[in-house]
Amino acid sequence: MTEPTPIQLIGTVLFALAVLHTFSTKFFERLAHTQPRHAGIWHLLGEVEVVFGFWAMVLMVFMFAMIGKTEATQYLDTRNFTEPMFVFAIMVIAGTRPILQVAAWLVQLVARLLPLHRQMALYFVLLSLVPLLGSLITEPAAMTLAALMLRDTIFSRNVSTRLKYSTVGVLFVNISIGGTLTPFAAPPVLMVATQWNWDVWFMISHFGWKAAMAVLINASIAMLLFSRELRGLTPQKPESMAADGMVPWQVVLVHLLFLLGVVAFGHHPAVFMGLLLFFLGFTTAYQRYQDPLILRESLLVAFFLAGLVVLGGLQQWWLKPVLMGMDATTVFFGATALTAITDNAALTYLGSLVEGLSQEFKVALVAGAVTGGGLTVIANAPNPAGVSILRGSFEHNAIHPLGLLLAALPPTLVAILAFRVL
Repeated sequence: MTEPTPIQLIGTVLFALAVLHTFSTKFFERLAHTQPRHAGIWHLLGEVEVVFGFWAMVLMVFMFAMIGKTEATQYLDTRNFTEPMFVFAIMVIAGTRPILQVAAWLVQLVARLLPLHRQMALYFVLLSLVPLLGSLITEPAAMTLAALMLRDTIFSRNVSTRLKYSTVGVLFVNISIGGTLTPFAAPPVLMVATQWNWDVWFMISHFGWKAAMAVLINASIAMLLFSRELRGLTPQKPESMAADGMVPWQVVLVHLLFLLGVVAFGHHPAVFMGLLLFFLGFTTAYQRYQDPLILRESLLVAFFLAGLVVLGGLQQWWLKPVLMGMDATTVFFGATALTAITDNAALTYLGSLVEGLSQEFKVALVAGAVTGGGLTVIANAPNPAGVSILRGSFEHNAIHPLGLLLAALPPTLVAILAFRVL
C-alpha cells in the first residue's frame, strides 16, 4: 500500500464521517426539534441526500486551504460527474405521469395474469418485473418507477412499518442485481463492460439468469411473508391510471422517445442534458398532461452522488490494495461487504484499472459489487432515488440506515447463494 498524502488522509477521514453521518440523520432531526432556532440547518443535515455533498464541500475547503486554488479546481475538473447528471435526467423523465401510466398499465396487465390475490400479484410484480426491466431502461429509471408505484399503491395505505422496511430492502437488492442482464444498465457493470469486452450474451450467461432467479425468489418470499397484510388491502388503481388523468398516446410516445434517447446517450452528458432541456420545454407546452416534475428529489439525489464522486476519488490509495490482495472467492465477499460503505461502481472501476486479472476474478468482483448494492443508501447509485421518493411514507420522513441494512440482509443472502451456488 502506497503512503497516502495528507489530502488523501483527510479525504478518507471525511469519507468515514460521511458514512457515519448517513447512520445519524435521526440525531439531526431530534436537534431540529430541541433547538428550533436553528431548525433549518439541522433539518438540512438530517437529509440523507445532503450528506455526501456537505462533506465533499468540507473536503474542498481543506483542499483550497492546503494545496491552493489551482490544484483543488483541477481535482474537481478531473472528476467524472456523468452518473449524477444521468440519474438526475432519468429520474425527472421516468417520474412523469405519461411514463408512470405506461408502467402502471404493464404492471397491472402482468398482475392480472397471475393466479394470485390482486394486491399480492401487484406487490410481486413491482418487486420482480420492474427491477428486471432495469436491464433495459437502466436501474435508476427502474428504481424511480418502482418506488413511485409502491408509494402510491402500497405505502400510501395503512401498512406496517415492518412491511415497508422489508419491501425497501428487497427492492434495493433486486434493483442492484436486476440490471445485470445487459452491459449498460447497472452502474458497476457500466464501469467495466467496454474495457473487459462484456456483451449481452456474456452478461446473461454469467450474471443475468442467476440474478433473475434471485429476484423472483426475493419477491416471492416478501409476498408470502406479508400475504395476510396484502390481502387486507382493497385494490386500487395508481393515480396515473385514473380516468381523468389519462394521457393521449401521442404524448406518451414522445415521453418514451425522450426516455430512450437519454438511455441511449447515457455516456454523453452534452447529449442527454440537451434532451432533458428539450423535454422540460415539451412538458411546459403540454402541462395539462403533467404532474409536478420531481425536480427537487432528482436534484438532491444528483447532489448526493456528486458528493460521493468527489469524496470517493481520494479512496483509491486504500481500496485498490485491499481489493487486489484477494483471490476470486475472497473478492466476491470482500466486494459485497465493501459495497456497503462505498459506491459499488467505484469498486469495479478500481478493478478495471488493473491489468492481467483472470476472468474468474473479474466476474467475482462485479458479482460481489451488485450483490451488496442494497445494503445501504450509498451502496448503489439508484438507492438515493428510492430513499428520496419513499421516505415520506416512514416515521419522521426518514428511512433509518440500520433498518435498511437489516431488511436487506435476507435478500442479499439469496443473491449470494444465487451467484455462488447456481
